[in-house]
Amino acid sequence: EIEQFVPEEYWNITAHFLRKDGQKFQAQLRRKAGKKFEMKDEAAAKQVLVDLEKAEYIVTAVKSRQRQRKPAAPYTTSTLQQDASTRLGFGAQKTMLIAQQLYEGLELGSAGSVGLVTYIRTDSTRVAEQAQREAANLIKNLYGPEYVPKTPPVYKSRATAQGAHEAIRPTSVELLPDQVKEYLSRDQYRLYKLIWERFVASQMAPALFDVLSVDIEAKDYMFRATGSTLRFAGFTKALSNYTFTEEILPPLEEGEKLKCTKLEPEQHFTSPPPRYTEAMLVKTLEELGIGRPSTYATIIQ
Repeated sequence: EIEQFVPEEYWNITAHFLRKDGQKFQAQLRRKAGKKFEMKDEAAAKQVLVDLEKAEYIVTAVKSRQRQRKPAAPYTTSTLQQDASTRLGFGAQKTMLIAQQLYEGLELGSAGSVGLVTYIRTDSTRVAEQAQREAANLIKNLYGPEYVPKTPPVYKSRATAQGAHEAIRPTSVELLPDQVKEYLSRDQYRLYKLIWERFVASQMAPALFDVLSVDIEAKDYMFRATGSTLRFAGFTKALSNYTFTEEILPPLEEGEKLKCTKLEPEQHFTSPPPRYTEAMLVKTLEELGIGRPSTYATIIQ
């Protein structure tokens, strides 16, 4: 696929705007004469610059809406191997070796040997009702009642999933990663924290965003700027690795005239599919129905 890929050239144009009060923001060229507009070469991009010389830029639409983002399902063997690869740099075999140690049990001081996670070879996202109740109590106490969804989330498993299995989750959600950290190796702690956070997040309310979309017209061209702010953190509160960059637009009004300080054309080329990482290999094996949760690491090895 990589060798046969033929890159295609395309261009984007970014408009830099300045309001009367000195606030700056950017917008992307999206449409021409009401239709989606694509520029395949430099000549097309230059023609736009010629067309828009001395053009007047007016805000024609300001739309505000709320967007919901739901948490991901708790881990299956495949998604755990993918995330441990991309987030922790673990190979599939190393992930399964450490997960096996967490499953078999580790000495937690006076508590003795405790199995920290449920069965690790699974393609099911099902969660036991008791575990959901425990998670809801913990979320209420740790983050507040507003972070507990009205009904416990249900995630769809693959059609071929073993229904008797559960997703990979902590055996007791009350065992917080930092409480057991002193008894675990660095890698055991990092993997347990990954599993714990993903499970807790999966049982939480969605995150809410305010999304602002602004259309700006000049002659028969339309530019669009979008901004978003986080209204309610929801499940992201449990994820230490989650980052959200707020893109805030100034308060714009329909009919407002704007000054365009610069039109910036940029050349791009489409990219071939990247080479496989272990995470992508696991994902592809699962999608193609090759192997089972217990054999992904062995196949790759």
